[in-house]
Amino acid sequence: MKILLVGAHGTVGRGVAAELAQRHEIVDAGRRGASVTLDLADADSIRRALESVGPVDAIVSAAGQVGWAPLLELTPEQWAFSVANKLMGQVNLALVGQAYLRDGGSITLTSGVLVDQPVRYGAAASLANGAIEAFVRAAAIELPRGLRINAVSPGVLLESMSELGPFFRGFEPVPAARVALAYSRSVEGAETGRVYPVR
Repeated sequence: MKILLVGAHGTVGRGVAAELAQRHEIVDAGRRGASVTLDLADADSIRRALESVGPVDAIVSAAGQVGWAPLLELTPEQWAFSVANKLMGQVNLALVGQAYLRDGGSITLTSGVLVDQPVRYGAAASLANGAIEAFVRAAAIELPRGLRINAVSPGVLLESMSELGPFFRGFEPVPAARVALAYSRSVEGAETGRVYPVR
């Protein structure tokens, strides 16, 4: 399979690339340092990137930024940033990307543990994650040509605990390699409209 992996050089993305590259051709995409430049917050950038890559068998998003602040201190700009990146960036990746998928291809988006286990400062992430999961379930019943769509909902990553640990006290971190297996299940399996939590 030829797989477009957005966010391939992030913590999750590196794990996903290591897992899937054993069996498939990975086209790495991201805002910086990737083979293909793609900014999730810019639908035209998504379209240009896909046009340059050509037909693919799967699109995987392991990217999406959010604002991080106490609830009543999150600014309108931070809310808008979170929606434009983590939420609508991935929605647009799916909507634009479906036209570049071969029949029977798949889309895998990323939500996260804060959808059902919120922490302080994470309200914008919780909002985006919940909306992504709802979108995946709804899109699965309407995508044409046998296309599939799922989401992976990782817990806090072991590799990120040095940075994020103070926000996730009491959470059991999960290694990126284990999270990557859920992406493999989405890409290489047969299900659609599913959310795969990895906790």
